[in-house]
Amino acid sequence: MLKNFKIRTTAQDVYAITDDVKAFVEECGVQEGICTITIPHTTAAVTITSFWDPHGFEDLQDEIGRLVPTRVDFKHQHDTPQDAAGHVKSSLLGVTMTLIVHEGRLLLGHSQGIYFLEFDGPRNREYFVSVVAG
Repeated sequence: MLKNFKIRTTAQDVYAITDDVKAFVEECGVQEGICTITIPHTTAAVTITSFWDPHGFEDLQDEIGRLVPTRVDFKHQHDTPQDAAGHVKSSLLGVTMTLIVHEGRLLLGHSQGIYFLEFDGPRNREYFVSVVAG
């Protein structure tokens, strides 16, 4: 099964998508298989990290920004320097993630959550979740 989720983002933000993905996995009724999350955007990414401290999301965006700062000397400047930096960030972190479904649930650690990272924005975004038995 495949489902399209839509979200409205703001600049340089992190969005928890764990609950939506878990609910869809349960809705599919697959007991053993895989769940794939795909973000079809060049300035956004998907990651797994801890949800215990909301400041961790700020640290995540801060550190990604330090590794790939927005600057005017990128060789490609599609729209803006922020857009160019977003392309690099998205490529480094990735836009697709595959997780195991076991006994009808995602295999995530007790403090792990799934997050949509916006590197540009604000934007109307979407992400897709696919669940396959296997």
